[in-house]
Amino acid sequence: MKKILVYGSYGYTGQLIVEHAVKEGLDLILAGRDEKRLREQAEKFNLPYRSFAVEETAKLDAALQEVDAVLHCAGPFVLTFKAMAEACIRNKKHYVDISGEIEEFEELALMNDEAKRAGVMLLPGGGFDVVPSDCLIAYTAGKLPGATDLKLYIKSIGSGVSRGTARSGVENSHRAGRIRRDGKIVSVPNLYDSKDIDFGRGPSKLVTMGWGDVSTAYHSTGIPNVTVYMGFPKSMISVMKFTKVAGPLLYSRAARNFIKWLIGIFFAPGPSREKNKTGFSLLIAEVTDGTKTISAKLRTPEAYYLTALTSVEIMKHILSNDLKPGFQTPSKVYGADFIMQFAGVEREDL
Repeated sequence: MKKILVYGSYGYTGQLIVEHAVKEGLDLILAGRDEKRLREQAEKFNLPYRSFAVEETAKLDAALQEVDAVLHCAGPFVLTFKAMAEACIRNKKHYVDISGEIEEFEELALMNDEAKRAGVMLLPGGGFDVVPSDCLIAYTAGKLPGATDLKLYIKSIGSGVSRGTARSGVENSHRAGRIRRDGKIVSVPNLYDSKDIDFGRGPSKLVTMGWGDVSTAYHSTGIPNVTVYMGFPKSMISVMKFTKVAGPLLYSRAARNFIKWLIGIFFAPGPSREKNKTGFSLLIAEVTDGTKTISAKLRTPEAYYLTALTSVEIMKHILSNDLKPGFQTPSKVYGADFIMQFAGVEREDL
C-alpha cells in the first residue's frame, strides 16, 4: 500500500486531517518535531511516527524514502516549506500543504521546472486556503474569458481561528497587505480598502487581506489584477488598525516570538468540534473585463473541517497517480468542480 507522511500531524488541523485520513483508509506515517505529542497520537491511531525537524536533512530524507507523498501541515509555512519542498524534489516525492502564505506559493512556483524534471507535483494551498476559492475563481473566470480584474470576498460564520493560523498571521505581519496589479504582487497597507458586501443576509463589512489567492488566482486564470476582501470580528480589525499604526515596532523577531508565545497561552487550539460541524463559509468571486461583470457564490463547510476533507481527497488522487508534475493550483490539476464533491458545498451564479 502506498504511504503518506503527514508532517505536523499533531497540530490542530493536522489532527483533523489524520482522523479523516484514517477513516478513509489511507496508510500514514506521522511526523513532526515533538516526539511526546507524536507518540501519543501514534498510539491513539496505531500508526508509525518519525520525530525530526525539517532542518535535520538526513532524518527528513530517510522518512521520505518510506512514503510516496507528503502532506505538510507545520506552519508558519514561511519557516518550514522550503526545506520540505526541496527534500521532496530531491527524493522524488509529491508535495502538498495546507498553507495560505503568498510568499511560499510564489517561491514554489519558481521551483516548477525543477519539480517537473523530478516528476514531482508541488501543490500548496490544499485546504480552505485555497481549494474552495481557487475552484470558485476558475469557475467564474471560465464564464468570462479575457477578464482583467478579480475581486474575492470571504466571510466565515460560526467558526474561529486556530493557534497555528494566528501564529502564521503574526509571522507574516511585517509584510503588510498584498494585492496583484498588472500581474505583479504589490504591498499595500493593512486595511488598504473596505467594502460592504451582501452574501444574502444583509451587508457585511469586509477589509482587504493578503490571502493566498492573490498568488494562486493568477496562476490558475491569468487574471492580472486580484484583490481579496475578508470579514473579521471587530476586535480583530481593531488589532489590525493598531499594527498599521505601530508598524515596525511589532515586526522584530523578538516581538513576533513574544506575540506567538502569548497566542499559545490565550488562544484555544482551534474551533470546537461543534463549530466544525455547524460553522460555514461564504465566498463570492467577481470578475470583469471592463465591460461585463460575472459573479458566483460558494457556500462551504467550516474552514478547518473542510481543510481535512480537501487535503485528504487530494492525497487520494495522488496515490492513484492522478496528478500533474510541477507547480500546480487545485483548479489547474483537478478542475473548477473539484470542490463540488464535498457534502455541504453549494454554488450559485449571481
